[in-house]
Order: sequence, then C-alpha cells, then structure tokens
Amino acid sequence: MQLAAPAASASSPRSRWLTPFVVSLFFAWGFATVLVDTLIPKLKAVFALNYAEVMLTQFAFFLAYLVMSIPAGLILSRIGYLRAVVTGLLVMAVGCLMFSPAARLGAYPAFLAALFVMASGITLLQVAANPLVALLGSTATSHSRLTLAQAFNSLGTAIGPHVGAALILAGGIVAAPDPATTTPAALAAFRVHEAAATQAPFLMIAAGLVVLAAVFWFARRDTTVPIPEKAAGLASTLGLLRRPRVALGALSIFIYVGAEVSIGSLMANYLMQHSTLALPAARAGAVVGYYWTGAMIGRFIGAYVLRVLRPGDVLTLCALAAFALATTSAFSTGMVAAVTIVAIGLFNSVMFPTIFTLGIEGQASDTPEASGLMCMAIVGGAVIPLVTGALADAVGLHLALLAPAACYLWIALYGRLARQPAITIAPLTAPP
Repeated sequence: MQLAAPAASASSPRSRWLTPFVVSLFFAWGFATVLVDTLIPKLKAVFALNYAEVMLTQFAFFLAYLVMSIPAGLILSRIGYLRAVVTGLLVMAVGCLMFSPAARLGAYPAFLAALFVMASGITLLQVAANPLVALLGSTATSHSRLTLAQAFNSLGTAIGPHVGAALILAGGIVAAPDPATTTPAALAAFRVHEAAATQAPFLMIAAGLVVLAAVFWFARRDTTVPIPEKAAGLASTLGLLRRPRVALGALSIFIYVGAEVSIGSLMANYLMQHSTLALPAARAGAVVGYYWTGAMIGRFIGAYVLRVLRPGDVLTLCALAAFALATTSAFSTGMVAAVTIVAIGLFNSVMFPTIFTLGIEGQASDTPEASGLMCMAIVGGAVIPLVTGALADAVGLHLALLAPAACYLWIALYGRLARQPAITIAPLTAPP
C-alpha cells in the first residue's frame, strides 16, 4: 500500500488545528480502557467470580485486538485515516451504550459483549491514530512524538480510576448472596441493583465520543493528512511478519500489554488484601490511579529523554526497573508491596510507544499494515492476565506478580535487539 503525498506539509498551519483532536483520541481510549480495572472488583463480587473467571473481562476486551486489528488495517487502507477514526469512535460509542442493557439484565456475558464491541472501536482508533501521530512530523522524532501523545493516554488512565471509584465502587463491594439459600428471583434482583452502578461512566464516554466523531467527520477532506493510494490485502499484511523488526515488535507488544494489564487489573484486589494495605474497595480503586499517573509522568519525561538517548537503551533500562519492582512486591508485604507495585507505572510509561515505533520504523508505505499487526498483538492483554489470574488462584496474588515480572525481562532483551535504527526492511528469508 502506498501513501499519497499530502498537498501540504503535515505540520503546516492548516493541519495543526487537528493535532489536539488526534491527541484527544489517546485520552479517550485510555480513560475507557482503565475503567475495566475498577469494573473488575465490582463484577467479581456481583457474580461471585474467582480471579480466572473475572479476568474474562480483560479477555473479552483484548480479544477484540486479535479479531479486529487486521480488518481495521484493511479498513484504514480503503477509507483513510480520518474516516477510520470516525468509524472507530462510533463503534466504541455503541459498545459504551451496551453497558446500560447489560446492567439492566444483570448478566455477566452481556458485560463481556459490551467490552468486546467497545474494544473493537478502540482497536480501529489505535490502528489509525498511532501511525498518524508518527507520520505528522519527521521520522527522527517519531518516538518522542508518539510518547508525548501516549502521555495524554496516560492522563486518561490516571483520571479514569478516580471516576470509576467514585461512580462504580462508591457503594463498596457487596458480596453476592449464597445461591443455595437465595431464590433465583432475589439473586437476579441483587445483580441488577448492584450492576446499575456500572452504567454512568460509560454513558458519559459515549456522549463525548459522538462529539469527537463529528469533529473528525468535518475534517475528513483535509488534504494534509496522508491517504492510501491502494487497498491493502490480508496476505501482504501477514507477510510483514517475515520482517524481524515487525515480528519482534509485535511479540514485544503482546508481552508488554499482557504485563501492564495483569498488574492494573489485579491491583485493586491486591491493595484490598490484609497482607498489603487492607484498603476499602473505593480507596483501592482510586489508588490504582496513581499507577497510571506514574505512567503519565514518565511519558512526559520520556518525550524529552527519547530525543537525547537511544530508544532501545531507554526501553531496556525501564524494563529492568519494572522487573525489579514487580519481583520486590511479590516477596513483600504491607507498604513496601503496595509502593513497589504502584511505582511500576512510572517505568511502564515509555514501553508501549517505544516498542510500537521501533516495530514500524523503516516500513515506509507498509506502515498502516505494520500498525495493524502491532495493534493485533495487544491481544496479549487477553492472554497473559488469564494466566496471571489462574496463578493467583493457585498461589496467591503476591506470587502471581512473577508472571508479569518475567514479561519485563523479555522487553529488556528486545530493547537491546532493537537499539540500532532500522536501515532496511528485508524479510527473514533474505540473504545476509
């Protein structure tokens, strides 16, 4: 797939007005994604789920990245960046609206369906917005630019837990009555009553998404935004996995997102344990916001650091720090365990944008398809949390942190492997 040359520079005054709205997309999907973390303790109690079962929320959410990323890349190649953004925003809004009937039904599968649809819209947004930010400027500063945009994603993830705690967990966690001593009608009524608290934040998000969709719809003919000259194909997209930079980047996205989501998803329950801080549910949910606040601060710092240091070196150092913190928390209790797990967010900060830009670096006209593959790898957020949840059921939440800790070791290695700038995009089968 080729990109048509824009009629004017992507950094020209005509396109600058659009940049804040593109950045706002990062905030929107960060805010929506992190609400799942505060949703987990509520659903766990309402439906009397174990850790493996409640992690199906993350499985349903991140499964969308596996199912929808390649189709999203194909859609992007056919309708262009701005129309793809509009489509993603509307699909995401539909998913948010689905939380209302899910709450009224009091049915766990309905919540999973709503999460899948919402995440399908976010997938299309990620496939379009991540490379768009990288393209709106020079290649040399793409790592820094995407890290800065991701800082606003982290702003959404920092605010989201506080909103979720106030609206979803404010009433506390009420354990579901014993089905053996409760009539089916009473149990259903309990679930509907408790699940009603989950609706408000997602309805608020849906309203904001519709407004953003209108803005991008009016901007859809902006000639300074690159547009596809021909449609991508499934075979050509999958063929990019023969390129080491793309394949290892996708694997690293899979592993990193799995580690980040595992920690964020279990943190509220982790902080509620007597072996940690024994916090009430609403307070624990709010503290999760500090984890994401650390990521936001780290991304603003990283946007500068990545201009002066090699991205691969920065990635390796941050991954090693995250490994040390996760391991320390796993073998600690009380305040030490709490502080070290929250501090991981600071070092997570630069990982996703740095891995993403390293993975698509040097792909030229294949950038949108490579972006689709990178976003497909976000399905790691469905797989690794399930493994971590099963481990938590078997050995406890503390030792379960060793699963994401192991993930950070790979990220450190990847940083070393990808520290040199991409010069060629030769496939694996190419001769040396």
